[in-house]
Amino acid sequence: MTQSPTLAIRRLTLTDFRNYAALRLETGARLVALTGANGAGKTNILEAISLLSPGRGLRGASFDELPRQGGSGSWAIAAEIEAEHGPVSLGTAWNGQAEGGDGAGRQVVIDGEAQKSAGPLGEHMRLLWLTPAQDRLFAGPASDRRRFLDRLVTAFDPEHGARITVFEKVMRERNLLLEETRPDGTWLTSLEAHMAEAAVAISAARLVGLEALQTHIGEGRETSSFPWAEVAVEGEIEALVAHKPAVQVEDEYRRILTDSRGLDRAAGRTLRGPHRSDLDVVHGPRKMAAGQCSTGEQKALLIGLVLAQARAVKAGAGVAPILLLDEVAAHLDRARRKSLLEALTALGSQSWMTGTDASLFEAIGETGAIFQVEDGRVSEAMED
Repeated sequence: MTQSPTLAIRRLTLTDFRNYAALRLETGARLVALTGANGAGKTNILEAISLLSPGRGLRGASFDELPRQGGSGSWAIAAEIEAEHGPVSLGTAWNGQAEGGDGAGRQVVIDGEAQKSAGPLGEHMRLLWLTPAQDRLFAGPASDRRRFLDRLVTAFDPEHGARITVFEKVMRERNLLLEETRPDGTWLTSLEAHMAEAAVAISAARLVGLEALQTHIGEGRETSSFPWAEVAVEGEIEALVAHKPAVQVEDEYRRILTDSRGLDRAAGRTLRGPHRSDLDVVHGPRKMAAGQCSTGEQKALLIGLVLAQARAVKAGAGVAPILLLDEVAAHLDRARRKSLLEALTALGSQSWMTGTDASLFEAIGETGAIFQVEDGRVSEAMED
């Protein structure tokens, strides 16, 4: 009999989402493995789950990309969640009527009550995910690492994503205002004050989140099968926040923005701020920058970071996040696959994994369930 995890999806229902006309998947398992050929729809299920949190999900797709071809032109996702304080019903849908296929057309319902935005989903669903697109994260652009960092922090602090949204919205308004021939100085000053306040909150949350992450990396350093890492955030505002009072940093960043108006106007964007920060990761055992490691080592580092962050979230919030791990076992040897499944089980919350071969999950044990995915249909795999 499977144990009941702290946070889990008990029932997932999809309607006209990607390649699913209608899907109702029920599982009480702690570990859920979805197996099947490439293109069968395994990742689509993980993407649907990721949309039960604020944002655009693990693929970052526009909402008008998600309806099933030949379907109604809209899509819907619903789930019955077993959460820390009891069951909750979550739902989100897109009706196909919003211009640009994003934002305003998304509907969110929690326990039957319509919400004004997707933000409240973060109060019930904590998620972390890994996808094959992240395999070269450390060798790619800083923007990818920054988004990865902010997802880690958001799992620890659900309000973090809202702060980033506010900062980016106000920054866009400032950029547009700077394009005017004679911008309103008073309005610019007001926008920059809002930016400074949000920037300090964002930077402080990143520092707190990374401190907790590093602590839990250290705790698993001797026992984990995945390499430990040294992590830090490289950013002008984070450096200031680390050594000065928040109010003083706000004043300093406001002055930076005021003094940079001419340069920012010429560049057409804001050149300084937390939106320029980067995540620095070093392979601990090798004392090597993560971006210089082999692809396999980078993948192992990523898995180790996500596991450590899940432990940090559990220690701080009392509940581990649900993990969505797309093709996570494909490049791991048998010993590491077994170690990964053991680590996921120990977290307590549910984890969803995908793979082309069911044998990748042979060590899943009684706490897990393996499903076969084929052309938008899902069935529980039969035991040999």
